Amino acid sequence: MSDRLLSVPTVAERLDVSRRTIYRFIAAGELSIVDLRTGGERSRVRIPSADVEALIERRAVAPPKQRAAQAVYR
Repeated sequence: MSDRLLSVPTVAERLDVSRRTIYRFIAAGELSIVDLRTGGERSRVRIPSADVEALIERRAVAPPKQRAAQAVYR
């Protein structure tokens, strides 16, 4: 995994969702941010790429056959 910082539009494109959805993930604590604000200008948030990958892993759903097999063994 890379330790790059990604912009909100880049993450939205990567996940194929709107920028508003990315801000919802941030507000819900599912993505952390780095605020690069300098002075009085508005914030410039960036998202660590490792957090994006972790979100994808947390949200991944097993294919139906695999889920059914897991349920049988529990």
